[in-house]
Amino acid sequence: MASGHERYDWGARIARRVWSSALTYCSLVRALVTSVALTAGVLLAGCNSDEISLANNAKANQPVPPKLVADMAEKNMDLQSPMLVRLFKQEAELEVWKQDRNGRFALLKTYPICRWSGDLGPKVREGDRQAPEGFYSISPAQMNPQSAYYLSFNTGYPNAFDKALGRSGSQLMVHGDCSSRGCYAMTDEQIAEIYSLGRESFFGGQRAFQLQAYPFKMTPLNMARHRNNPNMPFWKMIKEGYDHFEVTRQEPKVDFCEKKYVFDATKPPDAAKDPVFEASAKCPAYVIPDEVTRAVAEKQQADQAETAKLIAQGTPVARINTGIDGGMNKVFASKLPDGSTGLSEGGDGQGLSLVALSRAPGTIPSHVNPPRGPVTSPDEPLAASLAQAQASTPATRVASAAPNAQSDGFFSSLARKVGLGGAADTTASNPPPAVPAKPKIIEAKRSDPVAAVPKTAAATPKPDTTKPDTTKQAAARPPQKPALADPPPATAPAAAAPAKDGMVAGAQPIVSPNSFDSRFQSFR
Repeated sequence: MASGHERYDWGARIARRVWSSALTYCSLVRALVTSVALTAGVLLAGCNSDEISLANNAKANQPVPPKLVADMAEKNMDLQSPMLVRLFKQEAELEVWKQDRNGRFALLKTYPICRWSGDLGPKVREGDRQAPEGFYSISPAQMNPQSAYYLSFNTGYPNAFDKALGRSGSQLMVHGDCSSRGCYAMTDEQIAEIYSLGRESFFGGQRAFQLQAYPFKMTPLNMARHRNNPNMPFWKMIKEGYDHFEVTRQEPKVDFCEKKYVFDATKPPDAAKDPVFEASAKCPAYVIPDEVTRAVAEKQQADQAETAKLIAQGTPVARINTGIDGGMNKVFASKLPDGSTGLSEGGDGQGLSLVALSRAPGTIPSHVNPPRGPVTSPDEPLAASLAQAQASTPATRVASAAPNAQSDGFFSSLARKVGLGGAADTTASNPPPAVPAKPKIIEAKRSDPVAAVPKTAAATPKPDTTKPDTTKQAAARPPQKPALADPPPATAPAAAAPAKDGMVAGAQPIVSPNSFDSRFQSFR
């Protein structure tokens, strides 16, 4: 029989084991709690990641339409390859380009723009109703899945160049709703598709896609027609970036110095560090790759020669300061009563009957206003300007009548009113546009794959709840829109230039995102 002392030792050992087990259990519980806490933290952090903020609702999470995915496969593109956007006011078109598997950008799809506001030319100040022109970088933080305009992304205006010139403005967007006061407005169905393409490019590793906004396609004919426009020096400057893209099919690297744009600049051969650019400072020493310089120079010489030829042939000068507030693609204008394309191609009623039976790419809201004018004050709503203009003068027409219009017969006037024939523009009788020589596409080496998107992007932007039009209906839209129908033949994109293997030496497929404000409050 065990003594009392032995029974005490045995009891102590049991107690120690129980206590040890309790400690182990507590440690396991603490570890489990810690694990849960860490997991919750990761999940909470994930709520602010690019993936979640870009697609945090049904609208922003719509898949790319199967037909568009099939088009990418046919054009040797990947769904998540980098993309690039070009905008043209005069043509009222938005182009989406995607990088193919050879490393070159090719045109994927052209979207007709439903509405843009202002005049041809860059935005200068807050409230001038101008849609911006120039080169901008769109990062994930600039995508707004909670936009009151269905979906949107911030153009990033003003960039460093705009700021160096003292230009002001904010919340300049590409969005849905077909309503613009300084923005580029698409239909809801269109912006859903464009948004999904940008989202997938970000998921594929693109840190920012480039937005190039132009007054018109920078062809010799357009440069000849607008040769007397006071914005021509600025347009020639951004045309250089246009030409860089045309000959390289690479996203041009954009820098600013001495209050001007610089494209595809690299460090000199004897330099140890890359040049540092500041928009208002003197330009640092830099070089542009020789093959890019030669190809751009050849294109510019050909364009200048063709422009001079067109001017010598008497190409009329486009009118300036028409007082019309922006433009609209004719595929949309043809669907509206008294629709006008404004400053976009087509003019007031010009050829709209030819596309009246075609299908619009998306839903046109009942509150949309076709381009009219003049706007008497930058801060004045368009409706008030229209009321004043109608009270004092007849309604402004985009295409003014010919001098002998008063002698037209009854049937001529009737034909113009119903859209079967338009009054001749004062700059009409343009010679047939000469076919410019195709830019030389230069060859080079392919670049390295892009880096993954960082997980520390800005939180989801605040919804833009301010509406520009006081007459807008407040009816709620369904969360998703049907896929776009095939575009009408009049707006079908031109075939992309054939791709060649490789990339241009010194060119970069991705431009680093600039630091832009991403507030979403009002549209101006």
